Amino acid sequence: MNKIKSLEDLRRIREEAQKKRNTEIFNGKKQVVVGLGTAGIASGAYETLKAIKDFIQEEGLSNVIIRQIGNFGLDSREPVIQVIIGDGPTVTYGNVTPDIAREIMRKHIVDGVIHETHVIMV
Repeated sequence: MNKIKSLEDLRRIREEAQKKRNTEIFNGKKQVVVGLGTAGIASGAYETLKAIKDFIQEEGLSNVIIRQIGNFGLDSREPVIQVIIGDGPTVTYGNVTPDIAREIMRKHIVDGVIHETHVIMV
């Protein structure tokens, strides 16, 4: 086992462990990350999250993981979600209503095509 000699060593070991954990958990899965910070909740993020969960259940998708985090730091664009498919780019979508969430799920998660209308960043 490596000896920890500095704070930088500790950070490096932590990052390596996190990366290994994420690889094991998310390998081959599609991820949808939903921001549930205060601004997101006030803008309807819970309804967006429910629409995503309902879509996954209705379509019988077993390879999609939903993760919930706090604030993305994009308060004016809330509700915000991110879609990550394999090693592809992380796509961040803003102003995601329940209807838009279903469109994103259909186009991006099912069909593999980025829903360009609501993309904030790739």
